[in-house]
Amino acid sequence: VSLFGIVNTLVLSITERTAEIGMLRAIGTTQRQIRRIVRWEAVITALIGGLTGAGLGILLSIVFTRPLDGFRLAIPIPTIVGLVILSGVAGVLAAVLPARRAARLDVLKALAYE
Repeated sequence: VSLFGIVNTLVLSITERTAEIGMLRAIGTTQRQIRRIVRWEAVITALIGGLTGAGLGILLSIVFTRPLDGFRLAIPIPTIVGLVILSGVAGVLAAVLPARRAARLDVLKALAYE
């Protein structure tokens, strides 16, 4: 579900920034650089989501297990770190098609886009 959200956000972002992407291409930005911009945007979005989810999950698990007598909460830090890294990888995968679409925009059509 979150990957669909990232893809949807990227597609919308690219659509809204078509003229900006056209301007970048007009001043010499390569297709590779455009793809890199979109990929980093996706990775940052995914990592923010992963870190926020992990942080809230840890916080809420502490809050909800505190009243339980004799319960010892174990927080699997290596697993959490692995899942946050996995969210970054998922962001890269989610960005493949939107990045390709952004990089292939025709410069003249993108500049004329409103």
